[in-house]
Amino acid sequence: MAEHDGLPAPATTAAHAGFADTGGAGDVVPPIRPATTFTRGTDYALDGPDEYQRDDTPSARPAEALLARLEGGREALLFASGMAAAAAVVQTLRPGDHIVAQRAMYWGLRAWLEDFCARWQIGLDLVAPEAAALRAAIRPGRTKLVWVETPSNPTWDIVDIAAAAAAAHDHGARLVVDSTVATPVHTQPLALDADVVMHSASKALNGHSDVVAGALVTAEPESDVWRQIRANRKEGGAILGPFEAWLLLRGMRTLFPRVERASDNARRIAAHFAGHTKVAAVLYPGLESHPGHAVATRQMRGGFGSMLSLRMAGGRGAALAVVGRCRIFQRATSLGGVESLIEHRATIEGADSPVPDDLLRLSVGIEDAADLIADLDQAMAAV
Repeated sequence: MAEHDGLPAPATTAAHAGFADTGGAGDVVPPIRPATTFTRGTDYALDGPDEYQRDDTPSARPAEALLARLEGGREALLFASGMAAAAAVVQTLRPGDHIVAQRAMYWGLRAWLEDFCARWQIGLDLVAPEAAALRAAIRPGRTKLVWVETPSNPTWDIVDIAAAAAAAHDHGARLVVDSTVATPVHTQPLALDADVVMHSASKALNGHSDVVAGALVTAEPESDVWRQIRANRKEGGAILGPFEAWLLLRGMRTLFPRVERASDNARRIAAHFAGHTKVAAVLYPGLESHPGHAVATRQMRGGFGSMLSLRMAGGRGAALAVVGRCRIFQRATSLGGVESLIEHRATIEGADSPVPDDLLRLSVGIEDAADLIADLDQAMAAV
């Protein structure tokens, strides 16, 4: 058994569900505990650690403990969705506070931030992903939160996490990193001085397109901000259900082989279509031509993720034609599953989308790489 500092390697820990305590019953798989409420004794003291499932679900604890270990954190919290996890962080702020976030990020969160901040009188600046731009946008005394996503959707920009953390901390702000695409397989933001790691756990953490969930991980579970995040989850009813938590844990047991295979497939596809006559640009941080490649090489390990985008030389019409001709890539939104997906991102985001209308977003799965490349090749042949 490979060991790191006396502990099993992360892939081994994940495969064994974090060596979760199953209550001494000998279960190889941690059980689902669906009870919504828990008994009290004759003295009206609780018989166990739980009172009501909305406050804290025992079925989520094995997955939370595993994710915390994989991220190098001390505590993780699961939420009903990635948006619920993000909201729990932002809702720790007060009117008059200020957020700096990068312009290129998951569009649903960006739109929610713009609306929420406007209504709650919280300042918001959306800037370029470079650390210098993040630092320049910080307002000393007002900026409480710097939010970055790396690699970022759908252009897969790379943010230097350590530099962003230094910029935030120099002015008393906290850095939250959306690491949904990288996963702990490729990046551990807490080791690069981030304060909180966020995941849309619906994506690669679960990996099977059958769970909606979110997660936050911290190295400082006793901080005032983390206590408020816990309270926001409880009071907002944002807890993850027991069956979803169980499915998420099951998915995380295969996290490393899934992510490693999908990332290698994405690398092969990116290399094949770089310079292709039908493709104007390949956006993938694993390519040396990507502007964030040097930083990605420094802060990512074992690969660059399973997401890439192709900008078609023939514009919107060519992009839609390719999508329509795909046979293995499925036309659907989301990412991180075992199956490969393709989408015309501008159509998904709507008329106000800043995404170029020649861009196709690919979520690469674990199929045979040659089949995926052949599928795209035949789809482009008639364009």
